[in-house]
Amino acid sequence: MLVFKFGGASVKDAPGIINLTKVVQKYADQQLLIVVSAMGKTTNALEKLTDAYVNQIDDVHQIYNDIKAYHYHILDELFEPTHQVFNDIENTFVEIDWMIEDEPHDDYDFIYDQIVSIGELVSTRIVTAYLNKEGINSKWLDVRGYIHTDNTYREGVVDWPKTREHIEQDIPAMLENSMVVTQGFLGGTSENFTTTLGREGSDYTAAIFAACLNAASVTTWKDVPGILNADPKYFTDTVKFDQLSYTEAIEMTYYGAGVIHPKTIKPLQNAKIPLLVKPFTDPDAMGTVISEIGLQHYAKPVIILKQDQVMVSISAKDYTFITEDHLSAVFSLFAASHVKINMMQVSALSFTVCFDYRAERFNHLLEQLKQSFNVKYNNDLTIITVRHYKQDELKALIGDRKILLEQLSRNTAQMVVK
Repeated sequence: MLVFKFGGASVKDAPGIINLTKVVQKYADQQLLIVVSAMGKTTNALEKLTDAYVNQIDDVHQIYNDIKAYHYHILDELFEPTHQVFNDIENTFVEIDWMIEDEPHDDYDFIYDQIVSIGELVSTRIVTAYLNKEGINSKWLDVRGYIHTDNTYREGVVDWPKTREHIEQDIPAMLENSMVVTQGFLGGTSENFTTTLGREGSDYTAAIFAACLNAASVTTWKDVPGILNADPKYFTDTVKFDQLSYTEAIEMTYYGAGVIHPKTIKPLQNAKIPLLVKPFTDPDAMGTVISEIGLQHYAKPVIILKQDQVMVSISAKDYTFITEDHLSAVFSLFAASHVKINMMQVSALSFTVCFDYRAERFNHLLEQLKQSFNVKYNNDLTIITVRHYKQDELKALIGDRKILLEQLSRNTAQMVVK
């Protein structure tokens, strides 16, 4: 039994869905569960729609109509006008219609999940309909009835026992008769509200299903040849890794490597299920295999950039030393604000942290911190992380940028730069 995950780039248009079908046809003799992300940049567009709705900006309906038009254009290229999928998509979009006709009253993160989740629900409807149209017997599955989470919207925490019970109960029988297509990134609460698992969470979805079904492997299909040592958008001399260990992959995702969601590796490592990262434009290529076996020597360092960072320095108002009691209070505020720290450093009088900038969470955290501490911050920063580094390579990489914070360990160098 295999699990495939197709990201937004692989289903961004009609040719992408046709290519997905050709890839899947190569595995027609296998039991296959397919996890699909929202199409193209739909998640970004739905985030923009969420902001416009919450802030009651005039262009809410224009943004929404553009999103719908994008999907209907793909439908027009794939199906006859009378196909049932048009009704299915219209009924799915109705959930947004109902929400944006009223003024926003709920928490931002709750609204975000109810709107943004429509991207995956629509994309999987289209993919399932096209697979069936091409003679590949496929069943659409609403993931919200199988991946169960708590009520932490935008960062849903998976209830593993309940999730495993429902997946093991239903999915094996479904796979005996058809391929199963479901949504990445989404979960459901006990009150039947939609949650999301964090941006780029479709990889994590695939790992959850694989671990619960004891899959032979997970393959995530990307627009790159495999896992590279650096992002090709910023570096021209990248190299592909043929294999990586679970440990190295966890380190890379922890520091911000965007090719895999950070939570993906652990359930696969526990179940000893290999993760294959392969190019959807060349399905026969080897890609990268992540398993217990890794590289012993790295010819090039792994370079990871995390942009749009904010650095906050916190000190006691009476200028006493930063103690464990101070740190405990600070960490509690970060946890309550759902802010994850990417880098931190303690000095005698201050505690400095870096994290992803999200306006609503940052503003809430800042308000809470200022009640007990002096706070200074810088934004529009970048964290550069280099694994398996050499000193001369670090100097060339930084260039003339200003270093605001730096940490070096045996294998990893991190620098916050402006």
